Amino acid sequence: MRVLVTGRDGQVGREIAGRQAAGLELVMAGRAECDLSQPEAIRRLVRSTAPEVIVNAAAYTAVDQAEKERDLCFAVNAAAPGILAEEAARLGALLVHYSTDYVFDGCKTEPYVETDPVHPLGVYGRSKAAGEQAVAAAGGRWLVLRTSWVYAAQGKNFLRTMLRLAQERPELRVVDDQSGSPTSAAAIAAATERLVRQYGARSCSVPSGIYHMTAGGSTTWCGFARAIFAATAGPQPLLIPIATADYPTPAKRPANSVLSNQKFERAFGFRLPPWPQQLAEVLAVIQ
Repeated sequence: MRVLVTGRDGQVGREIAGRQAAGLELVMAGRAECDLSQPEAIRRLVRSTAPEVIVNAAAYTAVDQAEKERDLCFAVNAAAPGILAEEAARLGALLVHYSTDYVFDGCKTEPYVETDPVHPLGVYGRSKAAGEQAVAAAGGRWLVLRTSWVYAAQGKNFLRTMLRLAQERPELRVVDDQSGSPTSAAAIAAATERLVRQYGARSCSVPSGIYHMTAGGSTTWCGFARAIFAATAGPQPLLIPIATADYPTPAKRPANSVLSNQKFERAFGFRLPPWPQQLAEVLAVIQ
């Protein structure tokens, strides 16, 4: 089965590329092969590779910078997924596209389900919500997987930032009033491979749609930091919990980013491991 994966150099893309995916012919595409802000480049890539599955692991993820770069953010996160979905539908291929908890405003006190109305707080969230709509409008066979708080052993992410700052500062002030489910890129890649094998072979009766796919359980950013340092032997900075208001950013973040995975588990018969297990597995790679 030929699988075209965009975002080769991103966190999830690298994890997909590094898996021993027997029976899958992975065609990895980075920005050098396809600039997702250029519609014709997207169409050329898909038509030249003729995949049976497209996994869109590319995205504009600079949440704060997006407030200044709306057009570029929407080109990559909204227009490009729609074009990929159109090309997938033309080929009869499956499109797997990742979305985010940032499509919600975080005002709900319980985990969000797929039927909750979206209400993004910033440009990034609005672009991802528009991408979801574009994929659905194209028809064909598609899965939109909403995930959250993605991190990996490599790249720019919260885990790597905490480990770096611990080397530089004796104390760290970390937001403690935003809740979510830290989800590793490795777990996302493993689940994606399982879905591709299950759904891409056309033997799966699960309907196209949006599914929440995050780690089990939840914590705060400060709680995540505590878990990171509790599991590492390096410097142990003093963690000072702070409120979101004490750490202003250009883009607003949802206070509650916890997503319910019940629909995903009912549909596909499995769920991602709990976030502490995922963290331990990622740290084992680093240490």
